[in-house]
Amino acid sequence: MTENQNFFNNEELRQETELRLRKLLPILSESGADALIIASNANVYYCAGRFFRGYIYINKEGRTLYFVIRPNNFCPEENLLYIRKPEQIPAELEKLGIPLPSRIGIERDDLTWSDCERLRKVFPDAEVINASPIMRKARLIKTPYEIELIREDGTHQAAVYSKVARLYSRDMTDLEFQIEIERILRLEGSLGTLRVAGNLMEINMGSVIAGENADTPSPYDFAMGGAGVDTSVPGGASGEIMRMGQTVMVDMNGNFNGYNSDMTRVWSIGEVSPLARKAHACSIRILRELEKISLPGTEVCRLYNHAMEIVEKEGLSEYFMGHRQHAAFIGHGIGIELNEMPAITPRCKDILRENMTLAIEPKFVIPEVGAVGVENSYVVTPSGLENLTPFHEEIINLL
Repeated sequence: MTENQNFFNNEELRQETELRLRKLLPILSESGADALIIASNANVYYCAGRFFRGYIYINKEGRTLYFVIRPNNFCPEENLLYIRKPEQIPAELEKLGIPLPSRIGIERDDLTWSDCERLRKVFPDAEVINASPIMRKARLIKTPYEIELIREDGTHQAAVYSKVARLYSRDMTDLEFQIEIERILRLEGSLGTLRVAGNLMEINMGSVIAGENADTPSPYDFAMGGAGVDTSVPGGASGEIMRMGQTVMVDMNGNFNGYNSDMTRVWSIGEVSPLARKAHACSIRILRELEKISLPGTEVCRLYNHAMEIVEKEGLSEYFMGHRQHAAFIGHGIGIELNEMPAITPRCKDILRENMTLAIEPKFVIPEVGAVGVENSYVVTPSGLENLTPFHEEIINLL
């Protein structure tokens, strides 16, 4: 970043943030809050189109103020004020003639208890409500600009996946293979980080799962497990040599611009069992059918239930979304965070709406072989799901 940079460094960014705030205001009004104070990383980025340390104050009339602590090199703008601590915010509002809120939203699901308490004391006379559901609802429907960023991610991710086969060499470990893929991702432009929702979720640049390691249960709420290489982060590649007859599932980072695409493909070391191929074909069939039925107005739970109907008819329930340990979902929303709303579960009460973005990942774990299945990122359109991560879906032999 250069010295004395404008906070909004281009007109497109300014217009985009104004559109997002216009989307947010009816949801804010519906909540009954007079104002929101936003401080979590993902929501600051969403509301400002850039990340900074500080707070965004948005009242129900649409007045938006950016209270910046760091960095200190933005040019002064009408709605940008530098502060050292949040306790200064009420005095700044009073200077501008903005009344203090009687009911304020604070991101209770996204901030620590101490951060929430500190902000509550900044507005001691205000009733506090949880702003996290408000922001999740605002971020659920993507703008055209956001969709294009995810589409751009998918294009880069597919370009990386097209090079995966040439990275393999005999007697390679899954970790060595993942490191080579990470290198190509960074050269393609990946930012190398993944924002995930929830303080129980941890992930690096993604996951490469080979052979029996796919059947290792994980403490994380992932579709696939894996032992990892250390008990401090028990998930993903374990450092074992990849062997004949095993599958290698690649589910790596798609963040090239602050948004995420999510994409999984499978390679094999030699030929794999007929059961593994049957399960992989079932995954592809599930995606094709869900692409057709996922119209605006469809209950999200219908996607999960329809997938289960296909799996049960194929006699593959034992292996679906895990074997020793099963995941209770087949997909999730995507955006600034890898795992946004909605969660595609049998009890989800959400309804699909146009311009929602989803990652759908019907996967299977076959004992002694490994994980199979495909994951794509989609946008909901009037005619169904549009694939934002188009790339070949069959199992490719690395030998």
